[in-house]
Amino acid sequence: MERIPILQMGPFLLVSIQVDMHDQLAMTLQDDLTEQIVKARAKGVVIDISSLEVVDSFIGRILGNMAAMARVLDAETVVVGMQPAVAITLVELGLSLPGIRTALNIEKGMALLRHKLDAGGHRC
Repeated sequence: MERIPILQMGPFLLVSIQVDMHDQLAMTLQDDLTEQIVKARAKGVVIDISSLEVVDSFIGRILGNMAAMARVLDAETVVVGMQPAVAITLVELGLSLPGIRTALNIEKGMALLRHKLDAGGHRC
């Protein structure tokens, strides 16, 4: 079964989606990510979607669900690398993605999480 790798980088997890997301892969990623957050006791998750050219309403909802689940498990979520067309589509679909911070790239996303962790806060 195809899986998206989840890398641990200190207190954070990095998910870099480099393939087209189909519904089953998105569901598998959601399950794998929640397991890894608990296993690693992660304080933050960076999800790189720079390779995604299309995000439908299902994938948008899955991103929102992953952020909500991470938040319940005491981890923040930052989505990075969003293409302009993806941002436009999400807005047109009415998906505001509550609880998800965004950053231009992985470096800025990690910096956002580090800053939040260093500040001692629990929420971005």
